[in-house]
Amino acid sequence: MSTTHEFRLPDLGEGLTSADLVEWTVRVGDTVALNQVLAQVETAKALVELPSPYVGVVSELLVEPGTTVPVGTPIIRIEGSDDSHDPQPPSVLVGYGPAAERPSRRRRRITPDSLSAPNIERRPATPSARRAAREAGIDLSEITGSGFDGAVTAADVADVLAVKAPSDNATRLASSGIRKQMASAMVASVRAPQASVFLTVDVTPSMELLGRLRSSDAFTGLSLTPLTLAAKSMVTAIAAHPTVNAHWDETRGDAVVDDHVNLGIAVASERGLSVPNIKSAETLSLVQLARAVTELTVAARAGVTDVHHLTGGTITITNVGIFGVDGGVPLLNPGEAVILCLGAVSERPWVIERKIEARSVATLTLTFDHRILDGEQAARFLSFVAQMLADPDLLLSHL
Repeated sequence: MSTTHEFRLPDLGEGLTSADLVEWTVRVGDTVALNQVLAQVETAKALVELPSPYVGVVSELLVEPGTTVPVGTPIIRIEGSDDSHDPQPPSVLVGYGPAAERPSRRRRRITPDSLSAPNIERRPATPSARRAAREAGIDLSEITGSGFDGAVTAADVADVLAVKAPSDNATRLASSGIRKQMASAMVASVRAPQASVFLTVDVTPSMELLGRLRSSDAFTGLSLTPLTLAAKSMVTAIAAHPTVNAHWDETRGDAVVDDHVNLGIAVASERGLSVPNIKSAETLSLVQLARAVTELTVAARAGVTDVHHLTGGTITITNVGIFGVDGGVPLLNPGEAVILCLGAVSERPWVIERKIEARSVATLTLTFDHRILDGEQAARFLSFVAQMLADPDLLLSHL
């Protein structure tokens, strides 16, 4: 005999109570295998693929693409055999969450001109089409889709844009889940009293070391940049300055020093800014850290970061230098004590033994939570990081 299995939207990570169903990768009548991807959903933090916990035939799709689905809501039914049992969800999907609620669609604001408040969530559409429609302010319900099961494609949106003139000069910038999460995080961030210290350092020896390491077989295929050495210097300096790896306990009114360094890497992508973190970064060698940074950055830019790496960060580094910017004043990632900003490495005149030479120079900025650290503690930590970048032998001596 066959049994009908209902697959409920799993708990996708800490604090995430719902997700938007972006698209189905199966349809009614399809035979699915264990761990075959059923659908793609978007949370406030990432795009996530949902693997099937069952073997069988899809009998019903319970939720349409574009629907906001609370955790625990049934989203698909699969007909399987009686001996099929419910396995544990994959490690990324950490449970089945709270009791089911009715799926809710995003409310559409009623205005005289439908283009000023587009309802882009009701019609099935590919992620690229959905993004293009959001950016252009186009209502997907007005477009006839040419894709799978009538889904709107990016080409369909482009065809509409080619013939449709904007209604006025104002443009509403719709926010994706990641951009909304970034906005919420920044609002939470400014509640902490923050201050910043700056230091410009000669990193010529570090750049020379990077040149030698890139030719090493151990670093083949890895992205080896000034950020790699700055991250390693930062993690190494924490051993001597553990208070920077802390968070403020609002309930008790004191600081808590974390026992592991979960190093956040700020990554910019078309979908917004995310800060995935490397777990227990203090245990990694330079090669391992370079590999972790490379893999995490690639995943974040593709929007497929494991949810496990999007929570639990303890300290963050950001690199505005890749955009040609000399420096900046970063805001704290909520729940962390410091964030280090690395500026562009550029050739500048530098005084060495009373002589001016062209050197590779970069500016470091450290923003810190003034409830946890005072100016002296922040300055000493930043100075130690800078010393290791100015003299990589000092960094190597601590490995």
